[in-house]
Amino acid sequence: MSELLWQKPGVEVDPRVQAFLAGDDVLLDREFIQDDITASAAHARGLARIGILTAEEGEAICRELAALSEDLKSGAFVLDERYEDCHSAIESRLVERLGDVGRKVHTGRSRNDQILVATRLWLKRKLGEVRALCHEVAGVCLQRAEAEALPMPGYTHLQRAVVSSTAMWWAGFAEAFIDNAVRAQQAQEWIDANPLGTAAGYGVNLPLDREGSTRELGFARMQVSPIYAQLSRGKFELAAVDALGAAVLDLRRLAWDLSLFTTAEFGFVRLPPQYTTGSSIMPNKRNPDLVELMRATYASIAAARTELEQLLSLPSGYHRDLQFTKGALVHAFGRGLGALALLPNLLRGMQWQPERLAHAFDDGMYATDKAVELAVSGLPFREAYKLAAVEPLPKHGADPQASLDARVSPGGGATLQLRRLIQRWSSIAD
Repeated sequence: MSELLWQKPGVEVDPRVQAFLAGDDVLLDREFIQDDITASAAHARGLARIGILTAEEGEAICRELAALSEDLKSGAFVLDERYEDCHSAIESRLVERLGDVGRKVHTGRSRNDQILVATRLWLKRKLGEVRALCHEVAGVCLQRAEAEALPMPGYTHLQRAVVSSTAMWWAGFAEAFIDNAVRAQQAQEWIDANPLGTAAGYGVNLPLDREGSTRELGFARMQVSPIYAQLSRGKFELAAVDALGAAVLDLRRLAWDLSLFTTAEFGFVRLPPQYTTGSSIMPNKRNPDLVELMRATYASIAAARTELEQLLSLPSGYHRDLQFTKGALVHAFGRGLGALALLPNLLRGMQWQPERLAHAFDDGMYATDKAVELAVSGLPFREAYKLAAVEPLPKHGADPQASLDARVSPGGGATLQLRRLIQRWSSIAD
């Protein structure tokens, strides 16, 4: 392992203790090292502006950081067990290439604000991906809602309830994912605060150009209080995971619908062959494994949220417990974004089975229409309710399309108001 950043003269480090301290950091920090490089370059330029580095030293550090970034992309440099974490790897590389100039880069900062700013940049990008995917999913749902409006059963308690339509089903998930995109954007805006320059949580005796690094790194604002910078660690991560979780929660419910609709008992939907798998023993099977794993993905988000929340049982200031927040984040966003990324094409390719939908209606599904008709004619609704329970057919009879055409309440079968959803969807486009 390279020389530890915190190594003190005359103190022998127990390798077992060090292995426990390092944990999975080397593997996890592969996610964050490019952002750490970006922030390190901004810090070096800031040190040059206040005279801690000469202009030439600042340029040399930034040049070597850019070279390291390219080496990471090409595979010429790998973050591995030689290093304690991404921070030590970056500093080791700078010292290797620049000697004492490389040793100056850590002036005025701590690994605390290093990981804070790297994580913050990473989270902003990941939330942008969540927003973009939710926007894409909502767009697919809106397109399909406009293109097809086949009558289908609506369910409550998993029992046939009233007449619905494929267009209403699509519109429901379209609005859900519009809201999810908005929530991801709001979380992104809330965490868009620069902690670089807060050091270990109490500032430093240098006139750091924090406003300059805020602009350079593309943050909307500077996180002013060094103490709050540390208090926000975990809190901001929870907000990001919550936004991701909202989207994956809707994905879980959508996947549940598809799990039911693709069964032989329902037969409402056929999935594209490439989105199913075979059985290892039963030649006749085509299994919706993808849909089932999409349904399972929320468990990873919930687990990450719980881990983050439990880690935050801490007083103010930095505590090493917070190291474990990285694993929760990487796992949650890795699973969550992986599932969301597959959803748009799955939705584009799924096919409704009109004949199975048409055979899934029974007379009881028109009872609500009948009760409302009787109420409109002047009968108290509770009396109308009793009569419709005995004789459920309304004036249009057992006609699912007529039932939809009569559903004139805003958002109902006859008045989906897709234009309003499309306007909201368009307003959150890139």
